[in-house]
Amino acid sequence: MRREEMLAYCLAKPGAWLDQPWEDDEVVKVGSRIFAFLGSPSTDPTLGVKCGPSREVADEWLHRHPADARVMPYIGRSGWNTLRLDGGIDDEELIEAVDASYDAVVAKLPKRERPTG
Repeated sequence: MRREEMLAYCLAKPGAWLDQPWEDDEVVKVGSRIFAFLGSPSTDPTLGVKCGPSREVADEWLHRHPADARVMPYIGRSGWNTLRLDGGIDDEELIEAVDASYDAVVAKLPKRERPTG
């Protein structure tokens, strides 16, 4: 999957919006929280998403895709992984990962920040 396609998919989620909190790194947020890290357009195409409620659950991605998934720096202990977009993970799995990350983040948002729709 190309980076532009993944960004468009993320931005199509209800309440999603693009932010650049660090230099030219792009993230997609819902409410005030990030659900997808896309990095810089000039770097290797990757996607940072919440892959489970704990590190143990998120480690399943590392076992299934050892060449294309890794623990995300700084927040990996909370179940976040970095997945290669141009590697061996098929598009359907990447979309499922975004959907799961979005749902996990929305569930933790205060009600006033949750999208309606």
